[in-house]
Order: sequence, then structure tokens, then C-alpha cells
Amino acid sequence: MTISPPEELSGWQTWGAEEPFEDMAGPFFFRKTADGYVSAFKVERKHLNGGGAIHGGMLMTFADYSLFTIAYDELQNGGGVTIALNGEFTAAGPASGIIYASGEVVRETGSMVFVRGVITPDDPNADTVLLNFSGIVRKLKKRD
Repeated sequence: MTISPPEELSGWQTWGAEEPFEDMAGPFFFRKTADGYVSAFKVERKHLNGGGAIHGGMLMTFADYSLFTIAYDELQNGGGVTIALNGEFTAAGPASGIIYASGEVVRETGSMVFVRGVITPDDPNADTVLLNFSGIVRKLKKRD
């Protein structure tokens, strides 16, 4: 099943393979920029908590997805699995708009990639940060 991005994210891409949980939770999209990879999703009612803000679990799910987009180049030889994910909530997420995640690879070893990033509303360079996150992805070897 191919998922098309909303109009606001025209030209963005998905993994290209079915990701049942991420497709249901998001869907999430990403693209490469001059500063690295950026992830995004359009806020829908299903992403909100009872208080009308983006649910914290949704932001952590998006952070987990974003670990892999930020480390996209480092994971090209087989992908990976999350072995650690940490987050600090710093603001409530809006009930509409586009949410972005950007970050950097802090360190790479033979078997792991260490990543940190931020989730922001409406602009990948926004001053408002909804969530600071960091994590470790264990590299998997490509299957033949």
C-alpha cells in the first residue's frame, strides 16, 4: 500500500515498504535537506490527547521513527533496531499543523548509531521545541 503525503508535504517520502504501525500511527514522511534528514507528519484528531494537545505517546513514536531518518545514511547496509530512546517534553503540541523532527548523528560505531534531535511545530527550525530526544540504534546486517 502506497501512502501519499498531504499537500503540505508534497515531495516527501515514506520508507517505500509497508510499516503497519508507523503507517497507522502517522503516517510519517521524510526528506533530505542541506542540513540532513527531516521527518514530518500532519496533525490529525487521532494524534491528540483528551486535553486537545498532541499525545505524548505520539511524540515518542514520532521520535523513534525520526531516529532512523536522522541516521538514514548510516543504516543503509541493513537497517537497525532501537535499543534506547529518551525524551524530555518541553511544550504542548498543537492540535493542527505540521510537526517536524530534525537532529544529528552524535556518534557511530561498528554496531550502533547514537542520535539526538528535536521535535518542533510548523518549521524544522522553529524556536518552540515540543520534545528533545536521543536514542541508540543497533545496526542490523543486510540479509542476502
